[in-house]
Amino acid sequence: MKMSRRARRMARHHKRRKVPGLNLVSLMDIFTILVFFLLVNSSTAVQLPGAKDFKLPLSSAEKKPEETLILMVTSKDLLVQGRKVASVAEILHSEAATIDALARELKFQARKRLVAGDEEKEGRHITIMGDKGIPYRLLKKIMATCTEADYRNIALAVSQKSPGKVAGGT
Repeated sequence: MKMSRRARRMARHHKRRKVPGLNLVSLMDIFTILVFFLLVNSSTAVQLPGAKDFKLPLSSAEKKPEETLILMVTSKDLLVQGRKVASVAEILHSEAATIDALARELKFQARKRLVAGDEEKEGRHITIMGDKGIPYRLLKKIMATCTEADYRNIALAVSQKSPGKVAGGT
């Protein structure tokens, strides 16, 4: 049977037409919404930076840590926000009651951050992270320097005990 002109034209048109592709615009929209959802929901958990050269003491505290200035004490160095301020050996050999390098760094950090209303009365917030075996003399000097630099709201970072552990156990 002979094809009509219209049928031949439609056959040619269908031969030229390519297989439809996947529309990526709607998929990109879905993935964008998913990424924003994950970013918003993941910001509720505050995570303290970790270091391999020290182990935090255990605690049964239920309160979650706030985002504050982080002062980290390793076996060798004293770090503020990941930046080396002083060496632990120098601090321990010094007879001074405070640490000058730490005081300068804390004043610098205070100028960078805005002061909230409650911080003006209570003092600025700082979290000290250190190995459970650091000497008390070192911790005392660090805390004295923090209070002099108006960082009076001091928190000590600890690892949360699992509920089944007995106090004093490892």
